[in-house]
Amino acid sequence: MSTVVAQSLHAFGLRSHVANNIFFFDEQIIIFPSGNYCVKYNMDQKWQKFIPGSDKSQAMLALSISPNRRYLAISELVQEKPLITIYELSSIPCRKRKILNNFEFPVQRFTCMAFSPDSKYLLTQTSPPESNLVYWLWEKQKVMAIVKTDTQNNTVYQVSFSPQDNTQVCVTGNGIFKLLRFAEGTLKQTNFQRGEPQNYLAHTWVSDDKIVVGTDTGRLFLFESGDQRWETSIMVKESTNELKNLEMMQESESLIEFPTLSSPVPSFEQILETDSHTQQSMPQVFAIAAYSKGFACSAGPGRVLLFEKMEDKDFYHESREIRIPVDPQSNDPSQSDKQDILCLCFSPSEETLLVSTSKNQLYSITMSLTEISKASLSQQRGRASEKEVCMGRKELGQRSWLFYGGEHSHSLSSTGEPAHFEYLMYPLHSASITGLATCIRKPLIATCSLDRSIRIWNYESNTLELYKEYQEEAYTISLHPSGHFIVVGFADKLRLMNLLIDDIRSFKEYSIRGCKECAFSNGGHLFAAVNGNVIHLFTTTSLENITNLKGHTGKIRSIAWNADDSKLISCGTDGAVYEWNLSTGKRETECVIKSCSYNCVTVSPDSKIIFAVGSDHTLKEIADSSVLREIPAFDVVYTAIVISHSGRMIFVGTSVGTIRAMKYPLPLPKEFNDYQAHGGPITKMLLTFDDQFLLTVSEDGCLFTWKVFDKDGRGIKREREVGFAEEVLVTKTDMEEKAQVMLELKTRVEELKMENEYQLRLKDMNYSEKIKELTDKFIQEMESLKTKNQVLRTEKEKQDVFHREHMDDLLDKQTRELQDLECCNNQKLLLEYEKYQELQLKSQRMQEEYEKQLRDNDETKSQALEELTEFYEAKLQEKTGLLEEAQEDVRQQLREFEETKKQIEEDEDREIQDIKTKYEKKLRDEKESNLRLKGETGIMRKKFSSLQKEIEERANDIESLKGEQMKLQGVIKSLEKDILSLKREIQERDETIQDKEKRIYDLKKKNQELEKFKFVLDYKIKELKKQIEPRENEIKVMKEQIQEMESELERFFKQNTQLELNITELWQKLRATDQEMRRERQKERDLEALVKRFKTDLHNCVAYIQEARSLKEKVRGLFEKYVQRADMVEIAGLNTDLQLEYSRQREHLERNLATLKKKVVKESELHRTDYVRIMQENVSLIKEINELRRELKLTRSQVYDLEAALKPTKKFQQQEVPETGPSEVAHRIAPTMRLNEQEETGRIIEMQRLEIQRLRDQIQEQEQVPGFHPISGVRLPSLVKRVHSLAKVDAEVPHK
Repeated sequence: MSTVVAQSLHAFGLRSHVANNIFFFDEQIIIFPSGNYCVKYNMDQKWQKFIPGSDKSQAMLALSISPNRRYLAISELVQEKPLITIYELSSIPCRKRKILNNFEFPVQRFTCMAFSPDSKYLLTQTSPPESNLVYWLWEKQKVMAIVKTDTQNNTVYQVSFSPQDNTQVCVTGNGIFKLLRFAEGTLKQTNFQRGEPQNYLAHTWVSDDKIVVGTDTGRLFLFESGDQRWETSIMVKESTNELKNLEMMQESESLIEFPTLSSPVPSFEQILETDSHTQQSMPQVFAIAAYSKGFACSAGPGRVLLFEKMEDKDFYHESREIRIPVDPQSNDPSQSDKQDILCLCFSPSEETLLVSTSKNQLYSITMSLTEISKASLSQQRGRASEKEVCMGRKELGQRSWLFYGGEHSHSLSSTGEPAHFEYLMYPLHSASITGLATCIRKPLIATCSLDRSIRIWNYESNTLELYKEYQEEAYTISLHPSGHFIVVGFADKLRLMNLLIDDIRSFKEYSIRGCKECAFSNGGHLFAAVNGNVIHLFTTTSLENITNLKGHTGKIRSIAWNADDSKLISCGTDGAVYEWNLSTGKRETECVIKSCSYNCVTVSPDSKIIFAVGSDHTLKEIADSSVLREIPAFDVVYTAIVISHSGRMIFVGTSVGTIRAMKYPLPLPKEFNDYQAHGGPITKMLLTFDDQFLLTVSEDGCLFTWKVFDKDGRGIKREREVGFAEEVLVTKTDMEEKAQVMLELKTRVEELKMENEYQLRLKDMNYSEKIKELTDKFIQEMESLKTKNQVLRTEKEKQDVFHREHMDDLLDKQTRELQDLECCNNQKLLLEYEKYQELQLKSQRMQEEYEKQLRDNDETKSQALEELTEFYEAKLQEKTGLLEEAQEDVRQQLREFEETKKQIEEDEDREIQDIKTKYEKKLRDEKESNLRLKGETGIMRKKFSSLQKEIEERANDIESLKGEQMKLQGVIKSLEKDILSLKREIQERDETIQDKEKRIYDLKKKNQELEKFKFVLDYKIKELKKQIEPRENEIKVMKEQIQEMESELERFFKQNTQLELNITELWQKLRATDQEMRRERQKERDLEALVKRFKTDLHNCVAYIQEARSLKEKVRGLFEKYVQRADMVEIAGLNTDLQLEYSRQREHLERNLATLKKKVVKESELHRTDYVRIMQENVSLIKEINELRRELKLTRSQVYDLEAALKPTKKFQQQEVPETGPSEVAHRIAPTMRLNEQEETGRIIEMQRLEIQRLRDQIQEQEQVPGFHPISGVRLPSLVKRVHSLAKVDAEVPHK
């Protein structure tokens, strides 16, 4: 066998035509078909594992996973024969459990399948014209029942089991909706179709006996036990916010934005065939999937609706719409989301919903997002309904889409936008891949497809780097060795493109239509493009066509460069393989076999041997214009070939999608490894530059990467390794735009910083004031709490005294009770001791009596035994005598019997002869009847065998039920233990509850006492409030004054702004009048010059007044000069002197204006500094005023204390020295007396008002300067704050 091994590494693609093509294995792993594999993909860790299809498989038709997720069934066609393979998913790697390939009934293919709830049975449906439904016991490969579902060759789309019943089956198709039950070895229909037959596309079980079915006309039916219970219809209207979504997606900077058990679906081609006559506007329900709250269904292109069950009803209402997002990279973004959703699938926890579409795409959405959006939608609906009631039930706007049907209609207003799916991995190809290329400097793969798209993949990270769609189909692609450029052959032109960081941009086009092959040279300095039967060579430096290679008579199918780019090899449909010398542009070698149409060609690394594959089922080894060897392909056509850069291995692709790995030199026939890869012919194959990875693409739209090993499992490496480059191309305009955006953002950040700093300062000032207020409040509260605390302490002391007295009383009572109890107990003990002695005497007497009775019983027992032995010995002697007599009688009877026997034998011989003749006749009759009975016994044996099988099954069921019974008994025991423990807990908790109730009773008593204290405190609070009311009235008066001052300030600001606007308008009018005056003056000068010239010319004409003819000519000349060409006169009037004067004046005015602007800027900066200085001075003055007020307050409190201390001394002095006059007393007290508090505060407020007025006058004077505007960033402290602070100080001053 070959020493080369290829292992599948990653698959980029999906086969959407496979029925039931996506489902969850667990919460993170999904399974979907790609190529000829089923792929297990982990959505979190991004790894893939592969389940290979069968050998020589032609097509994968349907998938099904068991409910316990242990088994996977795959329906395939292998060599035109149907095959069902069941894999065990739990084993690693997945192994084949059973293969169903021997069928006793006619079958062409199996179109859909389903596992039973217990995973023991499998249901399969065959294609028309047979249309058989087969019920399998798949582990024994046994057909339990078979029934024909349709006789009119209609297509069946889906079959399924009831979620809880193995015997209940549902089948839907074109005009088919059948419920069947398996009983007694047959499938019997249990429902009857009523009404017109519909084209039922999909169904799902929402409960044990309820099924939701969807049709191709957008209708949904709910059936219960075969009877219709509910019906509704879906109608699609274009969403109004699609264009908005498209614009939002186009604004994205990146080229493409990847944000960071389903119901089986019929083949899309089948439905298109059956539904070609249906209306395009009606949404087709291709897929339905049930979940715990209801079900989800596809509702037309790119749209899924979620339905939830209504409370207390068996009906469903639409709860949410989910759409496929618009793709901005599509050639027609408005139609990019119009994809038919073919399959729906919920994760086991119902957290994620997956869908697959007709364009081979996979989308997902987390259900929690739909719940959040649904909650916001319900809030919007609630607000809209309130608004609707207030507005008199008016229209609130157009409905974005409407869902209605029968008696029940559902609508969603335009305010509730639908949720959107996201790509599960990345956008995939949706048609045959025609081109494949790779490069040296980067781990990139370039592909192009008939879906009109170009995609750049990364085979190291297994991601999509770039993607773009075009108007024309792309046939071929080649990637420059540097990885920065591609050349693509479109249907209309050949384009050379740059691979930018986020775009694919064309920079050169060539008029080569329908180019099917192109390739960069290994050095990247040249590239070749095929146009029919001509090869065009271009240089990548000047982008010019340097030569054309002509010689093929048919279309060229493949080209290949040799290692040093000196030669080019080509092959075509004409059976020719040519080797071209590029220096001369001529053929060096040629090999023509007209019977073979070549598909692909390659050359060995030493450029000596050419390998070509074509339609003649062989691989040809060509050297020096002759075929050295032909290796047969064994009934397949080779479509692609590639040789490694080391020259040690060859890979060949076939028309059936397989890959063959061979070693080089080429081995004997059939020495190769065959790998099932794709589901269609392989179109292109490549090896990466380091020979580590094999890349293959096919007509099935899938791209596969393969890891290449040798036989021992070691990777095959090149002699030298090249590190991958990380550089990318970026255009200058993009860089400039991003730099501009960065500058704008920086300026914005600086502005925001300034604003935030200013806001923080203001907040600090506000918070400092609030903190002061709060501290005052808290000090007052603390004082009140201290008083309360003292009251509570006194109460506590009283309570302690009361409790001590109470405890003393209780202790006295307890001692008394103890003494009484001890006396009572001593008397009881004496009585009990006396009773004990009496009972002890009774027990001794009873014991003596029982001993006497025992002795009597022993004596009577011995006497009875002696009498019985004597009686039975006498009987024994009698019986022996009778036995001897009986033996003698037997001997006599034997003698008589022998004599009678002889006589009877003689009589019997005669009778036997007579009977023999009779029974011979009877035997003939019995044989005839026996033949009849044999047929009957055969029938009975079959019945008996079927009954035995049923008995075995029933016995198995009984055993399983016994096991379940044992489990349930164990559960019951554990539950009984739990009940006992819970009873104990209940008892404990009852005890704790009693304790807590006692505590609650005590606390209630305390609460009543506290309420009494509360009543006293409330009375005190009311008295304090009465004292506070006059002060609050004063504060209100001051606040009204502050509001009046604020209104004055606002009025002044409005007047200032109005005056500024008036000044600007007057300046504009003045400039306009100046310009008009200049124009009028210029016109006046022009007219004066014209009049002067006219006068001189007229004076010259007067000289010819005597000569009529010459006078006539001169007058005519004047007329032509000044009358007929007036416009020319005006233009000529603007002589050069005036223009010079005008330009000089203009320059002078511009200079003046520039100097004035500079002056204004300087003055504004000076004023700004003045404003800042004034503001700082003002703040410092306010601080000083506040400090002085604090000192004043302290001194007043000191004076008050001193006066209080001096009052008794004054009285004493007055008594001792009564003769001293009042003047002396006044003289002593005079130093401590000061101005009245109200007069002092009034004087301070008056001074502040005068200062504010002075500052306002200064501001008005500066604003009157022309061109001056106040600076917005600097603001004076508000007058309101000052007045507030003054009012606060006044409120703090204590009234004596």
